[in-house]
Amino acid sequence: MPQTIDLRSDTVTKPSTAMLEAMTTAEVGDDVLGDDPTVIKLQERMARLFGKEAALYVPSGSMANQTAIKSQTESGDEIITHQDNHIYHYEGGAPAGLSGCSMRLLTGDNGQFTAKDVEAAIRPTDSHFPQSRLVVIENTHNRGGGSVWSLDRIREIHGVAREHDLRLHLDGARIWNACAVSGLPPADYAQYFDSVSACFSKGLGAPVGSAVMGDHDLIRRCHRYRKMFGGGMRQTGILAAAALFALDNNVDRLKTDHANAGKLARSLGEMPHLRIDPKSVESNILYFDLDANYMSAKELCDKMDSAGVRMLAIGPYRVRAVTHLDVSSNDIDHAIEIIGRIVRAR
Repeated sequence: MPQTIDLRSDTVTKPSTAMLEAMTTAEVGDDVLGDDPTVIKLQERMARLFGKEAALYVPSGSMANQTAIKSQTESGDEIITHQDNHIYHYEGGAPAGLSGCSMRLLTGDNGQFTAKDVEAAIRPTDSHFPQSRLVVIENTHNRGGGSVWSLDRIREIHGVAREHDLRLHLDGARIWNACAVSGLPPADYAQYFDSVSACFSKGLGAPVGSAVMGDHDLIRRCHRYRKMFGGGMRQTGILAAAALFALDNNVDRLKTDHANAGKLARSLGEMPHLRIDPKSVESNILYFDLDANYMSAKELCDKMDSAGVRMLAIGPYRVRAVTHLDVSSNDIDHAIEIIGRIVRAR
């Protein structure tokens, strides 16, 4: 049976043989008791990479975001963020359920907003209103098509936030992709945020895990909430070793994923009934739309799946594809051939 080309997400990658070897030979301890040496090594490395005092390894990006939110807010506070951000759409209502926070949702192209948008959203200091407390930016932006925030725009938002005594959190699940596009190191982005999350199981190909970075007091609080949310694990060095391997081997190659996404976008843009602007594809995520009188996104995805290409229907006529380290340039060529055959057959 031909191998399936899985473009549903960059989370579908499998550990390589070398990564598995690093995991099985990792030195481990009890991370809940704070003595797993491989976890300690990973946390220290992440703190250095992001220019922060400390870091905490957690099971998922959602937990990284939610421990950071819980550590910087009180029940009844309001979070200012984009209406398409991951913390609002894909984390199970956690800001409300875990931290008792409401959301002030902003609009803007590609999942981004401006300093003026933030300033206009800040609540007056009045007991009738929720207290504006935290601004959250997602970089790269998933639902924004993998868009990359400019450092200038982040700097401007940071200025407004500080003027109004707001804290800032960076959902950097795919910050590695942003760095690959901009050429900037993680610390250049992180300097404007009180807390930062970063994922190892997306573009970097590790099977599990994220990290949250900040000052010592913030990470102490995150550690408590990790335990409260059920994220304390024992011999976690087995997983941390995969993250360390990914940092050593899978960061520089992200540009290959971006090139593959660009090639796929250009080819899709030349096919009948499909609509995409290839210039909008900045990193490894792309979205395309189908003509409403052609077929539904689900129908197309079902046809592709049967032919060996997997993508996600995320709306009636909208499809998402994500490139990653388990998809080669030749795989993209084959996917383009399959999709073209399906599209032109009707």
